[in-house]
Amino acid sequence: MLIIGLTGSIATGKSTVSSILSSPPYSLPIVDADLLARQVVEPGTAGYRAIVKHFGPMTPDLLLPVSDSLPENGPNGKGRPLNRPALGRRVFGDSAEAKANRTVLNSIVHPAVRKEMFWAAVRAFVRGHWAVVMDVPLLFESKLDRFCGAVVVVAVKDPKVQMKRLRERDAHLTEEDAENRVKSQGDVRDKARRAEQRGQGTGVVVWNDDGKEELEKEVGRAIGELRAKSPRWWSWVLVLCPPVAGVVGLWTFWGNLRVNREWEEGETRERAKL
Repeated sequence: MLIIGLTGSIATGKSTVSSILSSPPYSLPIVDADLLARQVVEPGTAGYRAIVKHFGPMTPDLLLPVSDSLPENGPNGKGRPLNRPALGRRVFGDSAEAKANRTVLNSIVHPAVRKEMFWAAVRAFVRGHWAVVMDVPLLFESKLDRFCGAVVVVAVKDPKVQMKRLRERDAHLTEEDAENRVKSQGDVRDKARRAEQRGQGTGVVVWNDDGKEELEKEVGRAIGELRAKSPRWWSWVLVLCPPVAGVVGLWTFWGNLRVNREWEEGETRERAKL
């Protein structure tokens, strides 16, 4: 089974691509990291308690306010839900404090999400799917790309398109908030170059500067490249021969480590020229 890492940046259209891939004619199982990230910090979970313990003292509005419909201890007695915009203001941005807080938040959320993603991939493998899509906004940053047989980056060539879409989608954000959220996820064009470095059929960029019709064509092209590299018959070989699947998985992991090392060395050389 091919594990496809789907990533991009905020407001580049990754969720739309995910929706297209989950629908006919592709009908691929989607493992949504954002959805899992919400689930692992629901009131009553270990992640929720860790976030409240760390961020509560510095963020008075960390939890949603008490109201007629929301009692002090929450609707289920496990606590009030997180006030996500307030937490976002604490962790998004380029300041040293924001970066440190983002690191803490990631250290709480990421391990729990990885565990849930692993079991979701196992279920897709057992059901005989030729591929499963790991929808992860910070795929490279969290180093989850090491476990993916292929990476698809949804990107835009014009940064103004990204900002315009974000402000239209989240009207409550100020221009500064929007810029901070875009910056916190890195330059999507760098992610596109990183995907392309993986090679034909293992790193694909879906460009989304135009309308949905063009986007659907881009998705079709991307899946065509991936299917050529990993046909369905190969998926069945891996399902029926678990030892072969294990060897292939280890080989893919090693190859991804090599590609990532080459990317990092190249970036270091470029920075040294500045």
